[in-house]
Amino acid sequence: METLLHVKRLKKYFPVSSGFFEKRKKFVHAVDDISFDVTKGETVGLVGESGSGKSTVGRTIMGLLKPTEGKILFDQDSIFQLDREKLRVIRRRMAIVFQDPYSSLNPRLRILDIVAEPLKTHMDSIGSGELEDKVAALLEHVGLSRKHFMRYPHEFSGGQRQRIAIARALALNPSFIVFDEPTSALDVSVQAQVLNLIADTQKEFRLTYLFISHNLAVVKHISNRIIIMYLGKIVEVGKTQDIFQDPLHPYSKALLSAIPFLDPDRHREEILLGGDVPSPIDVPSGCHFHARCQSVFERCYNDLPALREIKKGHWVACHLLKEHETKSKGD
Repeated sequence: METLLHVKRLKKYFPVSSGFFEKRKKFVHAVDDISFDVTKGETVGLVGESGSGKSTVGRTIMGLLKPTEGKILFDQDSIFQLDREKLRVIRRRMAIVFQDPYSSLNPRLRILDIVAEPLKTHMDSIGSGELEDKVAALLEHVGLSRKHFMRYPHEFSGGQRQRIAIARALALNPSFIVFDEPTSALDVSVQAQVLNLIADTQKEFRLTYLFISHNLAVVKHISNRIIIMYLGKIVEVGKTQDIFQDPLHPYSKALLSAIPFLDPDRHREEILLGGDVPSPIDVPSGCHFHARCQSVFERCYNDLPALREIKKGHWVACHLLKEHETKSKGD
């Protein structure tokens, strides 16, 4: 399949203020040397706890943050090496839907102007009648209509606001959308409706998604592949079915063990992680997960594990699995 997005050795460090006598400048290692691809038409779920760096990845891909190092190629174009005009063209093909629909919509603008804003920015010659027709079609797609044109964001529920944000993201007919925790601020009953809308929209418009979430249960129902991050690093990548049926990294196993079964007769033993997530300013040596891992051994303290393909299409960064690599790939 054809690759649409290629992230290569991406790093994003944020400088932090230090004391007056501090000689060494410190940085938050939000994203620490990660690489992955997204192929056309698929949904990749990017998962991790708060502070894992997943939202920083999404914002950097969108050009809202400039990377410290690394490359991001969108349809073979390196987005941070383009001139202003070419970057403008690329950005028409990319969109983002943020986590909080209460803050992502301008409270001073009516819905007509919010959804029309990308069209006004990128389509100078569009007339007012065509503009309103386009906005009406977008709102209709997400379950709203022209009668909502003159209303303000505060007049809508959280789910409706997220629908409006999706309509705005679709305004320029993008080919790629980043969803950054799009359902985490919504009630559970509304989450399913928004997820169904997101899935239906992908089929209708043949879109490619990067779906960022801390909730593996949500990601399961919308993603073809899953990338799991911990403290700025990718620890596991695989098809959604493979991750759920056979998680290989200790961190992935712990995340999955916390998902409850709907069937009361089914249960799994929850893996409780000890300690807290280490500071991204003072990142531990070796494996970033070693301080909380129940299977840690001497090598983990000093040697950073690389991602290895343990099974076909299933990559893991863990020293425990190296000995099984050759055997599993030959099965």
